[in-house]
Parts: sequence; C-alpha cells; structure tokens
Amino acid sequence: MNRRDILRRTAAAGLLATPAAGLLTGCATSGGGDDAGESYRGTKSEANPLGVAEDAPLEVVIFNGGFGEEYAKAHQAMYTEKYPQAKINHSATQEISKTLQPRFVDGTPPDVVNNSGAGQIDFNGLVSQNALADLGELLDAPSLDIPGQTVRETLLPGAVEVGSYDGRFLVMNYTYTVYGIWHSTKLFADRGWAYATTWDEHIALCRQIKAAGIAPWTYAGIHPRYMSWPLISTAIKFGGPEVATAIDNLEPNAWRSEAMRMAADAWHQIVKDRYILEGSPGLDHKQSQTAWCQGKAAFVSCGSWLESEQADVTPAGFDMTVQPTPRLGAGDKLPYEAIRGTAGEPFMVPAKAKNIAGGLEYFRTMLSRRGAQDFTRKVASLTVVAGATEGVQLPYGLTTVVKALDASGANGFNWVYNNYYRKLERNLVDAACGEFFSGRVGPAEFLDQCQKGADSIAQDSSITKYKRAA
Repeated sequence: MNRRDILRRTAAAGLLATPAAGLLTGCATSGGGDDAGESYRGTKSEANPLGVAEDAPLEVVIFNGGFGEEYAKAHQAMYTEKYPQAKINHSATQEISKTLQPRFVDGTPPDVVNNSGAGQIDFNGLVSQNALADLGELLDAPSLDIPGQTVRETLLPGAVEVGSYDGRFLVMNYTYTVYGIWHSTKLFADRGWAYATTWDEHIALCRQIKAAGIAPWTYAGIHPRYMSWPLISTAIKFGGPEVATAIDNLEPNAWRSEAMRMAADAWHQIVKDRYILEGSPGLDHKQSQTAWCQGKAAFVSCGSWLESEQADVTPAGFDMTVQPTPRLGAGDKLPYEAIRGTAGEPFMVPAKAKNIAGGLEYFRTMLSRRGAQDFTRKVASLTVVAGATEGVQLPYGLTTVVKALDASGANGFNWVYNNYYRKLERNLVDAACGEFFSGRVGPAEFLDQCQKGADSIAQDSSITKYKRAA
C-alpha cells in the first residue's frame, strides 16, 4: 500500500464516522461538471439533446440489493445501442459508502451511482457539499420513446419532489414504492378472514388470528423503523398531510402532535396484547418476512419490493396482497383507501463525474417506456414512469399494488424527512421503534424519544436543513 492509498483510506474512515459534517472535504464542490477536471462533452442536437459525447466511456455503480443488477445491465445495453462506441464499466456492490467515499474524497467518482441500501452515502452531506450534478436538464429533455412529452411529463406525481432539495432536482429516484400492510390472500380465504378497514376491526381480527394459533404480526426487529411506516400513516390519515409536513420540517413537538399520540396509542395495543410473533425483535427483514411467508404471522409492514425480495421462499398460491393502514375512525381526515406512495431507489450523477452528459442520458434511457417496462418485468416493481405497466404481465402482488394506487388516487401521501435527514430515521427513530415495539417503553416515551431525535437534528448546525412546502 502506497502513501496515497493510506491517505485515501484514512480520510474515508473519518468521513464514514461523520457523514454529514465535512463529508467531502478535499473534494471540489462544484454544482456541475465544468470545473471537474477532464470531462466528456458532445454537441447538442435534436437527436442528442443532452450533448452526449458518443464515444465517451461511462462508469456505472449499482447497489446489489433486492433488485439485483441484471436490470442495470439491460439498461446499459440499451444505452450502447444508441452509442455503440461508448464503453460501459459496470460494477455492483452492497457497500456503496465504503466503496465510493474514497473516490468522492479524491475527486474521481463514477458517472452514475445507485446510492441505495443500508450502506448508502448520506444525501444531506452530498447535497450540502454541492457534490451532486443538477438533473434539471434531464427533466426538460424529450422522452426517449414517448412522443410529444418531456421526461418530466412522463413521471408520476411526487417523483421530482422526493429528489429535490431547495428547488434543485439532484436525485433520480427510479422505483415507485407503495408502503402498506401485507397479508396472504390464500391464508385469509382458507380461514374465512376479511381484512379490516378500521382500527377496532383490526384488533378484533388480530384476536381471531391469535386464537387460531397464528401470530397476527411480525416485523424486522433488527430494522424496527419498518413499523414506523404504518404508525406514521395512521397519524396522517387521522390528522391529514400536515402531520407529515411538520415532521419533515423539524417543527417543535411535531412527533408529539395529537395525531401521533393517537396513532402511537393504537399501535401500542398490538404490543401489550402480544399480537407480535415471539422472537421478532431479534429478526432482520428477511427472517421476519420469511416467517410471514411460512404462515407463522398474518401481517407484515413493507414496501412493494417485498414480492421480489421474497420470491425464492414464497409458497405457490400464497398471493401476497398489500392493503392500506386501517383508519382510526370516522374522524380521520383521509379515507381508508389513502395509501403511502413514493419514489425510491435513488440514483445520482456526481458533480465531479467525467461524463455528466452520459449519466443524464443513461437516466433518460432508464426513464424511457422500454427501460421502465423491462425493469418491471425483471424485478416485479413499479417505476416512476407513468403508464409503464401497460402491456406488462404483472405478478399477483404487484397487481394489488397497482389497484391500491388507483383506489388511493389523489388521497395518496408521503413524507421526506428520511431523505432530508437519514440519521433521524435510520438511527434515532429506528432505535425508538426498537424500544416501543419490543414493549420496553410506552407510547409517550416512544414519541419523546422521536422528538428528542428530531430536536437534535434541528439544533445541529453542521446539518443542512431543508424546507418542505405545505
């Protein structure tokens, strides 16, 4: 190992310890590629609206998680169909931060990064250090294969908002994820159970399920934030979308609002009545989901990647189905059908990338109808491209996702604090959920812990704050 390697590793180790403060110290902080050293640029034209240098190499790093990497190889093949002289360097890893932090430090990042997974690089640090290229030009470019529309016009509602920071579109979230409560249609049909639409009915159903010798719930005890999703959804249905806006904007006592208190009190009932599979606090997401697939529990909270992630262990005819969180009652501001939907699976082009135009064009390929349909066929997940499922045969679970989105319509909701402040969800709220759903603390202490976590972020001057419009 030479001196340069030692310095890079030492710097990266320090950055990993303090991701939001000085994340990219030593790296140029341009908001674009003009001063990023050598860069590849072509001439813009009607056929090449982003000015791609046709023979420029492109480096793509993919997170090798639940979606795998085959979909990315297909997108790269589509890119080289248009630019056959371009050589693509593809790699995949489960350790995005450990792999790429040193390259951000010394100013040699890849052109495209799928910044996902537990080991992703903190976006707050990346954005505050101006380390990401502005993707606005991509939105205004014509769609690759949807005539008469710009890329922006082909995207589902909220896709741009989730990746925007203070009005700049910096992160292209590719999948469209629906979050809800999942059950097996076959299990429910065999037992004569019907999914409950109100909380009282849900508790009554849990009582029935437990009496039948099955645990009503299991969850990822190693990643307990999975259970924060239905709890916050319950609060938003009761109090309206402003509940999410207050949390996103780190407003004082946002976590202690009436709606959050009502939701926490409701969810505490499944803890105190022992409606959770014994041993769940020690399970990770795959283990808890596998126990669910094995019929040991009736319900699990997850996003719509679940079907793909569990494909290897799901029994034939299981027919997993997603449903919205039950309403607390008639006083809820949103209907039962309202469900959380949001863009996810983030991709970015570093500001210091050599081939920024190529990175934007790669995203344009992903956001083509052809690219989106191929992704859905391969991994059984929706993309942010509107109407891209047309003509695609969907697996059972994904058809229920589409139906849930249609039923939710304009009542869909989301929150973005987890994008703005990764530490708040992944560390602080996660820890509070671990205490709450294992029964070690009650509702009031749970919300106090969440609020103290939010307050610590709000008071930390090293963390850049973002404002979400109401």
